Amino acid sequence: MRLLVFNMEMNINGRRGFIVRWVEALAKMTDHVYVITMSKSALMLAPNISVLSMGKERGYSKIRRALEFYRHLFRILRNESIDAAFVHMIPIFAVMAAPVLRALGVPVVTWFAHREVTFILRLAHFLSSKMVSINPASYPHHQDKLICLGHGIDTELFSPEDDEDGHNVPMLLSVGRLSPIKNLETLVAAASLLRDRGYKFSCVVVGDAPERDSKYAKALRQQVRDLGLHNVIKFVGEVPNDDVVQWYRRCFAHINCSPAEHSLDKAVLEALSCERLSLTSTLGFQETFGEAELLLLFRQGNHDELANKLENLITIPAQTRKEISAKLRERVVQQHSLTQLASRLTQLLRGLRAGAAVVNEI
Repeated sequence: MRLLVFNMEMNINGRRGFIVRWVEALAKMTDHVYVITMSKSALMLAPNISVLSMGKERGYSKIRRALEFYRHLFRILRNESIDAAFVHMIPIFAVMAAPVLRALGVPVVTWFAHREVTFILRLAHFLSSKMVSINPASYPHHQDKLICLGHGIDTELFSPEDDEDGHNVPMLLSVGRLSPIKNLETLVAAASLLRDRGYKFSCVVVGDAPERDSKYAKALRQQVRDLGLHNVIKFVGEVPNDDVVQWYRRCFAHINCSPAEHSLDKAVLEALSCERLSLTSTLGFQETFGEAELLLLFRQGNHDELANKLENLITIPAQTRKEISAKLRERVVQQHSLTQLASRLTQLLRGLRAGAAVVNEI
């Protein structure tokens, strides 16, 4: 199978570095993968992966990028026999490409995992053969075309090390951008409560703020200073996707304060894959947590409950934590591994290309 992929960027060191590993996983299961991307960096990829950039990294305007999009698309279609297309998180690319591809009998599958429903998403849904996402809660539009594939966590990269969980002073960790949707003020307030109860710990926040959220990030740092936590909580900025695994492995526990109805944050699953317990207020993790739900799930914005759950984790035996962590990693591998996602996605694409009547059982 020769696969055409559309995505935002191909940069292993960027915030979306994981998508490079998705492409590599798909390439292992197909003859060739052609990628049309908004921007790219220097990459060492397998010979059966071709990456064509629309030129954002070279400063091309939106109009020129659109022209580059169609130039690459028509060149590939003129020279190669494409069997299927996969659009990752950019529904406008599905809108631009699907009329051409579907006219040639090429099925288009679009991945979307976000809470916002736009006109462009509705149009992409209409034009796509199938929509794919993490789980039903991660896709906000009609689910008549939806196939759920899990989150696609590289469980070989995000894996545990043979060391103790934490140190003499436990390190709490939060991974993700500094944005209001992340509710990081809840973590700061919970840290203040733990400090006041006499616990010694550190807290590291990995991630940076997009320009639109600079005021929020500034207010968050001011909250840390006002509470006298500047020696406890450190902001280390954005870390390359491949390097963040070391932060997971070093931490005592990971904390995610995203909203209750939010789609599944991959940082929670990456931490669990490293056999580090991850507390969250997102209800969608109930299936993954299983019997550990009472230990790890806290109510959105409730810093008292978060502090209590962290205190409980600190006080329970280390062996108990390790046993729970090992079970949760197994669930991540079963439900959300990249190998599973790539296998199910290629099976779906082959079925659509072959005109299979039933693909919803994938």
